[in-house]
Amino acid sequence: MTHILVIGGGFAGVWSAAGAVRAARAAGKAGDHIRVTLISGGDDLVLRPRLYEDDPERMRLSLDRVLGPIGVRRLTGTVTSIDTATHTVRAVTRLGEDLELDYDKLVLAAGSRLVRAPFVGSENLFDVDTLPAAAALHHHLRRLPERAATAGRYTVVVVGAGFTGLEVATAMGERLHHIADAHGAGEEVRVVLVDRADVLGPELGAGPRPYIESVIDELKVESRLGRTVESVTPDQVILSDGEVIPAVTAVWTGGTIASPLTTQIPGERDGLGRLSVDVHLRVKGVADVYAAGDTAAAVAEEGHHTMQSCQHATPMGKFAGHNVVADILGAEPLHFEPDPYTTCLDLGPGHAVETRGWARVIELTGEEGKARKQIINGSWIYPPVDDPETIIAHAGRLANGANEQRAAVPSC
Repeated sequence: MTHILVIGGGFAGVWSAAGAVRAARAAGKAGDHIRVTLISGGDDLVLRPRLYEDDPERMRLSLDRVLGPIGVRRLTGTVTSIDTATHTVRAVTRLGEDLELDYDKLVLAAGSRLVRAPFVGSENLFDVDTLPAAAALHHHLRRLPERAATAGRYTVVVVGAGFTGLEVATAMGERLHHIADAHGAGEEVRVVLVDRADVLGPELGAGPRPYIESVIDELKVESRLGRTVESVTPDQVILSDGEVIPAVTAVWTGGTIASPLTTQIPGERDGLGRLSVDVHLRVKGVADVYAAGDTAAAVAEEGHHTMQSCQHATPMGKFAGHNVVADILGAEPLHFEPDPYTTCLDLGPGHAVETRGWARVIELTGEEGKARKQIINGSWIYPPVDDPETIIAHAGRLANGANEQRAAVPSC
């Protein structure tokens, strides 16, 4: 048997495994000797792009409903080491048992983690990077009415005005009002957005900024731009200019870096810790190792690399899975070619903005943009479940029409 091991149970990992199964099946008898194993720390695919929403514990899907029907062996464990020389991976199970797994081909799709806050009192921060963290914030907000009626009880300070920070801040007013209004405290609701940059959404460019600013004003989200946080206590946030904001809730959205497992692969990495991969998603200079999703820096379009988002993680996984099997069978691999880059930023009740291209030209705003974001979050990012043929077919939809057609024809 030839063993493909996938590390990571997020979008890239799930679709790497499914893509490999699809390619092996498409090869007929030539692919019968290929088996696929996926190992991840949990039992669910977490819909991470939705964790800023209310009741985040709903934002997960059993991995077994996607991987089980197509015959992927799934293991729950925390990977502790990768040895590319011996083709072995070590992990620890929930029961503390040691696992040693061998592989012929490895796909590292271990995702990313939040950059930790650099200031005093960071232990008092909430975040929405993981399901447990988002759930902790949710339960904290629900318990606010039980607290003494002090200044800052219904104030939330969001640190970071990038993509995630904007989505958190614009959703937070509605979430707080649902809680505070029932107790006659709606007028206490206050949301403050802090960023060291002088503009909102600095990485989103100038195109959508006027619309973002207009929505921030409409929602009465306060901005503190060109400033940083000096410290956070359980009941206040102190800014670099000395301003003290009474707040029992502070949310950190300071960006993400690749999984530390990338440091165990002897390849080049970028400033986010992502492994440099070639057009087939093979890690450059490392035999038998591929990377996909937030652990990989792949060329998306000329002059631009992939973003740490499910928009790129999903097709990267499908391409990586396909190409691993092509590598095993000596077939022609596919060049990674994602759809043209787009963004769709949620901006709270009744608002969102969709942009196209790296210049982020506005396509949709307002209710139309919101409807598109709801489709993305509520449908498009979800994999099919339970039906093996539908799952396999979806694994062959790599990105655009040309790639979908190429993947649908057995090429291995």
